[in-house]
Formats: sequence, structure tokens, C-alpha cells
Amino acid sequence: MALTREQMAQRVARELQDGFYVNLGIGIPTLVANYVPEGMEVMLQSENGLLGMGAFPTEDSVDADMINAGKQTVTAVKGASIFNSAESFAMIRGGHVDLTVLGAFEVDVQGNIASWMIPGKLVKGMGGAMDLVAGADNIIVTMTHASKDGESKLLDKCSLPLTGAGCIRKVLTDLAYLEIENGAFILRETAPGVSVAEIAEKTAGRLIVPDDVKEMTF
Repeated sequence: MALTREQMAQRVARELQDGFYVNLGIGIPTLVANYVPEGMEVMLQSENGLLGMGAFPTEDSVDADMINAGKQTVTAVKGASIFNSAESFAMIRGGHVDLTVLGAFEVDVQGNIASWMIPGKLVKGMGGAMDLVAGADNIIVTMTHASKDGESKLLDKCSLPLTGAGCIRKVLTDLAYLEIENGAFILRETAPGVSVAEIAEKTAGRLIVPDDVKEMTF
């Protein structure tokens, strides 16, 4: 069975380490804030100028002025810092983020990512994604494995305009966790109940299946 959005966020949260500074992109990545392991100190950064995001607020604790880059209301943890977007991007461009979690439309076997526009559809701009993929060495892309029409999003070559080139090494989809190495997707983990055959069918790019593929547990 395909992972839910919450399960995808849970799996990404396992990549967190104590003391990490982490940027969460819009969409599924924002949910990771709800699954930081207990006892672990992680500072979540939002490109609009907040370092120290907490979990999403309850109805009685909503502060309409406290938002993330996706304009969702958030909370702040003890020790959080609020600053302007210029300082936020200086942090991103300076390589001071330990882990970046982004959504995407497509990823290919060369580690290219397309995440900011679909031709013919109105977009306001690339946002901070270009800076994030250029300024971070440790990036996890999280997205559905295929489109609603069943078309693979894991390709030999991205068809949409690129956000960044050769920068992606880890991909978590609703079906699998994969790493990108030597021009191929390497299958590392399958979602519970999802077969390798289904993953192979929905992966358009070159796929390598090692002998030690694990099934995720929750």
C-alpha cells in the first residue's frame, strides 16, 4: 500500500540528526516538523526568515503572523530566531543548512530536479528552491512516484524546466526510498506491501534493485 503523506514525513524524519539545521519545502516536507524524534534537538528553518519552527499549531494557539514559506501558520520552539529573508537566504547560500527536504514534479537519474513550473500553468516564480538545491549538499526529495495519470516522475531525463542540475541523491516517494548513483535509481526500501515489480513498473528511469532491499516499518 502506498504511503500516506504523514508516513512519508515520518520516514523523512528518520534522516534527522541531533543538532541539524533543516529547511523544509512546501507541501509534504512541512509535515516533517510534526515527527522530529523525541529528545532530538533540530532547528527547522523557513526561507521567509524563521529559524526554530515547531509543530503546526492547535486551533487555540494559532498566531496568524507566524507563518512558514508556504504561508501556513506554524509555532516556534524555545530559542527560535526571526529575521529578514535576506539573512535567511545568506544562511541557505552559505551552506549552513545540514538537510533540505523538497517536493518535486520530476527527478532523473542524473540527479536533476524539476520542481518549480509546468509550462502553460501560471506560476509566481521559483521561490527559494534554486538557492536551496545550490546551497545544500544533503537534499531529500519527497513526492508521489507517479502522477495521477500513472506517469512516472522518476525519469531518465527531466522533461520540465530544471530547478537544479546534478544535485539530488535521495528520493522518497509514496512507494519507495531510493538513492541516485552512477546514472541510476538504487532501490533501498519499499513501502509496506508494495512489490518491487510495482516500483519497477512505475519507474521510467534506470532502476537497480540490490539483493538487500528492505521494507519500511512504522
